[in-house]
Amino acid sequence: MAQKTKFRQGIVFAAVIVIICAVFAGIAFKNNSENALASEETVITLTIGDPNLTLNGNSMPIDDEGTSPVIVSDRTLMPVRAIIEAAGGTVSWDDASRTASLTYSDDAILLTIDSTTAYLNDTAETLDVAPVIINDRTMLPIRFISESFGFTVEWDETTQTVTITITPNGEEIAPTSAVTGSSSAPSEDSLPTVYMTTEITPESLVEVYNAIGFEPEGNVAVKMSTGEPPNSNYLRPELIGDLIQNVNGTIVECNTAYGGSRSETAMHRQVIEDHGFNDIANVDIMDEDGSMEIPIEKGVTITKNYVGSHLANYDSMISLAHFKGHAMAGFGGAIKNMSIGVASSEGKCYIHSAGESMTSPWGGDQDAFCESMAEAASSVTDYLDGKVVYINVMNNISIDCDCDGNPSEPDMHDVGILASTDPVALDQACIDIVYATDRSESGTLIDRIESRNGLHTLEHAAEIGYGSREYELVSID
Repeated sequence: MAQKTKFRQGIVFAAVIVIICAVFAGIAFKNNSENALASEETVITLTIGDPNLTLNGNSMPIDDEGTSPVIVSDRTLMPVRAIIEAAGGTVSWDDASRTASLTYSDDAILLTIDSTTAYLNDTAETLDVAPVIINDRTMLPIRFISESFGFTVEWDETTQTVTITITPNGEEIAPTSAVTGSSSAPSEDSLPTVYMTTEITPESLVEVYNAIGFEPEGNVAVKMSTGEPPNSNYLRPELIGDLIQNVNGTIVECNTAYGGSRSETAMHRQVIEDHGFNDIANVDIMDEDGSMEIPIEKGVTITKNYVGSHLANYDSMISLAHFKGHAMAGFGGAIKNMSIGVASSEGKCYIHSAGESMTSPWGGDQDAFCESMAEAASSVTDYLDGKVVYINVMNNISIDCDCDGNPSEPDMHDVGILASTDPVALDQACIDIVYATDRSESGTLIDRIESRNGLHTLEHAAEIGYGSREYELVSID
């Protein structure tokens, strides 16, 4: 039975613009209340990746820990204590009630972790998203704070600089743009939802699946990795069995293109038996009888995909992926599971080589490979008329894939289970959590992702209209 695991560092709500409030850090920021509340406006600028800010043209450290603003999922994250205190306000934290108190001029804001009810001068207000804690930092909605205190927030894409203008006594200046890494983000009403639980159990897997409200039709394929022996981190039968049996699903896989113990059907079936999958469901090696060509309607780099021919036997699909690193793709999640995972052995070669080879997966252009994965995944979703739902389990997060029988030990703690009807939003949410985790844990995985330009897969998937990198994250806990 899988151990119940708590995500110790919170979850990323990227559906709204958020800022990192260093209420736990005891920041020694140089505060000058008298200057901040003087008759002239206060202008604070912060630049992505720079641990210093400027206050009315004077440079100083953001905090004594070298914190720098970052962009995560086209959202700018920055410390708020420095901003509030520079304006002459105060930030305090009540550990018992898990409430942050912000005051500026004659106004006061109270926000409580995991609560969508905030108080502005004792008047209850409803937030679009509840504050959460990440890496001992409190994440608060900057839109609500800025509108309440009358601050203006602007973003310069060219210099990647955030400018916050604070006028005397909170007098508002009409904003010219919101704090975001993108000048064309969709409205929150149109954002896809990513559901999340911080528990990793058979029961929570079923619960997060049920939260989506997906109703599979006909024969249900559950696409997952059967795992390369002897020691890969594949999803164990005891974790996934209840979900698969609840939907009367068939586990589907395809043979590998790189050799190993799953490159031939007979050997692959032995692995399936050894790993216990036959005990929980029927298992179909979809390319046992060869490939089936399907078109890629959104294709730019490749225009056709070769999948296991048995895909024709299914009417809907659950993508059940283990989110982790990958030696060639940088990371593996929903998109990789729907592309490389559903592709036949020769289809895997075709994707890896961006259409150059049906016999070898090696030596292709890396960006073209990333683009081909996104396009191939979209073709499977289109083939099933969109009757697909996507689940990523974030446990045993090694830099290596389940196709590696001896993966590196995970540096990053277990996180939880995320699910969505949008594969791009789902993978992006997982990536955001990785980047929001302390580098002492996530650094090796981030290095792996960036060394393979893995984020290009998400960029291209969004560009071809396969999904959205913007999303709303909803906790079901």
